[in-house]
Amino acid sequence: MPGTFARSMNTKNTILIISNRVPFPLKDGGALAMFAMIKGWHDEGKKVYLLAMNTSRHRVLKSELPLIFNEIAGFEMIDVDTDIHVLPVVSNFIFSTKPQHAERFFNKNFANKITAAIHKVKPDIIQLESIYLQEYAPLIRQHSKALLIQRLHNIEGEVWKRLAAETANTLKKFYLKNLAKRIASYEQKAWCDCDAIIPISTPDADAIKKSGCETPMIIIPFGIEEAGFSKHTTDKWNAYHIGAMDWQPNVEAMDWMKEEIVPEIVKQNPDFTFQFAGRNMPERFKERKEKSFFCAGEVPDANNFIADKKILIVPLRSGSGMRIKTLEGMAAGKLVISTSVGIQGIEALDKIHFLKADTPEEFANAVCWCMENKVLAEKVAQNAHDLLQANHNQKKLMQKLSDFVEKLP
Repeated sequence: MPGTFARSMNTKNTILIISNRVPFPLKDGGALAMFAMIKGWHDEGKKVYLLAMNTSRHRVLKSELPLIFNEIAGFEMIDVDTDIHVLPVVSNFIFSTKPQHAERFFNKNFANKITAAIHKVKPDIIQLESIYLQEYAPLIRQHSKALLIQRLHNIEGEVWKRLAAETANTLKKFYLKNLAKRIASYEQKAWCDCDAIIPISTPDADAIKKSGCETPMIIIPFGIEEAGFSKHTTDKWNAYHIGAMDWQPNVEAMDWMKEEIVPEIVKQNPDFTFQFAGRNMPERFKERKEKSFFCAGEVPDANNFIADKKILIVPLRSGSGMRIKTLEGMAAGKLVISTSVGIQGIEALDKIHFLKADTPEEFANAVCWCMENKVLAEKVAQNAHDLLQANHNQKKLMQKLSDFVEKLP
């Protein structure tokens, strides 16, 4: 039975979650994070209603969805075209101060569905699963006195600022720097316009505080259910990466891996084996089938894909928030080699819980060390597994969040 007798006295029991995508299939960090929150609230005994955009980019069929979407109190998905079109992008750049992302996710039909859901559900809490859904905040305030909570998967302005810094093309760099400034301004205002914020990591919370925002907040990292801590047993010390390839930082990471990191690793370890997978894989990667850089494309089962691989390589140089796939790898007993950005938000220590590498040479040295010190490498992986069990237990995190919202006025 979800919840406890003590929690039955809670007054904020009805939650309307509004999402900019249907969180399924569970093949990328964003979907996993949203799914965990929906299930977490449901397991806490809350009446959970989910209103989600079924976007052109992440289109799903209702028949494909798992049982939890029928078990929660209510679920509706609305078709929305969120594709990027040239004319709206140009028009936004010239005539608007908002980021194009915010305008792209505003849809009149979806706005009407929000209004209808509010009057039908009468929620105590309305939780937004994207900063760009703050576009609907005035409408929500007009029709509801519910607590408006912004759940943050990352700091969007930081993501685009780093992407701009890594871009060589002058024109593209100019556009991305402008976009990053717009997004940063937009999200800082959004943080102040809601009643509470749920950042996913300590660095993200620090960035919010640094902006001067005084909105109440609580850090709730990605939660893992007890079954998720099952370790894979394999003696194959090969490496992998998995992540959504329609997320630009992942594409950038695999380009860096292909062009600089793999050649450096192969110099020291000619037998190095690396495979990577992810949905919406760019065509230029699909042709790569070398042993040292093998593209598996979109795999039907991520757990099966990683089961016989010992090392998770995370060569991210941009991005924010918390890498859910890194957490999953650690929970499964993988040895993680990551950049400082890739490990951001996870309270892990270099050489204790993971191996830090910020240059191709450091990645090569880390892989070589693993090959020569397998017992010590296993210990690092075990330390990470233990850390996650202590800090990312789903049930404990959701109890903490429930207590937090109950104290909000």
